[in-house]
Amino acid sequence: MMGFGELAKKTALYPQEALAPVKTSQRSLLIGLPKEVSLQENRIALTPEAVAILVRNGHQVVVEKGAGEGAQFFDNEYSEAGAQIVYSPNEVFKSDLILKIEPIVEQEFVHLKNGQTVISALNLPTRNRSYFEHLNEKQITAVSYEYIEDPAGGQPIIRSLSEIAGSTVMLIAAEYLSSANQGKGIILGGITGVPPTKVVIIGAGTVAEYAARTALGLGAEIKIFDQHIYRLQRLKYAIGQNIYTSIIESDTLAEAIQRADVVIGALRPSDGFSPSIVTEEMVARMRPNSVIIDVSIDQGGCIETSRITTHKEPTYRVYDVIHYCVPNIASRVAHTASTALSNVFLPMLLRTGTAGGVEEMMYANRWFSKGVYAHGGTLTNPVIAKKFSMRHKDLSLLLAARM
Repeated sequence: MMGFGELAKKTALYPQEALAPVKTSQRSLLIGLPKEVSLQENRIALTPEAVAILVRNGHQVVVEKGAGEGAQFFDNEYSEAGAQIVYSPNEVFKSDLILKIEPIVEQEFVHLKNGQTVISALNLPTRNRSYFEHLNEKQITAVSYEYIEDPAGGQPIIRSLSEIAGSTVMLIAAEYLSSANQGKGIILGGITGVPPTKVVIIGAGTVAEYAARTALGLGAEIKIFDQHIYRLQRLKYAIGQNIYTSIIESDTLAEAIQRADVVIGALRPSDGFSPSIVTEEMVARMRPNSVIIDVSIDQGGCIETSRITTHKEPTYRVYDVIHYCVPNIASRVAHTASTALSNVFLPMLLRTGTAGGVEEMMYANRWFSKGVYAHGGTLTNPVIAKKFSMRHKDLSLLLAARM
């Protein structure tokens, strides 16, 4: 007869190991990448490598045919990464979350469906009241990537695009100083026996830092102006060289601009609108064929004579001074810019999926909700509401109401 001990050793009588069910809020996202229709916008928000990671994590990505070609990312690369390639805007706009570079344009509003989420640029100075009314009519959750912060309080997308703009802006200046573009016919920088090019940078943020690094590397003479001393101190520390810095003050600034070969406008204020620092009178006193590049133009510009231009017609002259005021400078280097954007969007989307969706992401992460300016048929950004005399509601109250 089998003893009790031997009987107890039988596998069937042992407690069996099993995985306990774990509650998860993971949600599969359906992400649409439409082809940009704005003039000469070549960037795309996700690279094929980022799409592959999203797909491996259970998300679906729909890409409109040719959406990445301007940035040298091709349909077969997205298809091999696991994305679905569609052939019309209507198909890609069936996605729950639309991720694009430029704001929604008039011809795209017809494709939006009620309750969608759109993550894109806002470019507030170029928007009108009807834009926000259309979003509210369809109860779109609209997220501006310029306003999104990271958990540390920084603005990661603005930082990345500013690095690109700062590095590119001096190359643009060199291009328009050349005789080939009816410029001054001078080299950007300095060589033996020839005075260095004089560059004035207005603003002491990321654009200024990278522009200054490039200009210093070429041997130019740099002067940087800002409204706040702590920004100037931080910039001098970041660059690690003894550069001329000054608080913006009319006499000193006016003299520097009058003598400058290149003026870079790079002020980005916290309220979304750049103050006009360089007056028309200052521009009138500049030397003929000098170059002004207003990087702040997407926020209204910090130079009184600035107006938005395009990559097709990037410059114009006022008082015989060349003005370059293209708002999407990063689109000149679309492959690099798309990779930089994708590096920010990818972890954000993965985290959104883990949180359980966009609503849950907004509720759990204040840094992400900072980018939301429309939700549930109403504006949630007080600055925008005030500008267009529209009603708004506090996003935190809207989110609390859903509990």
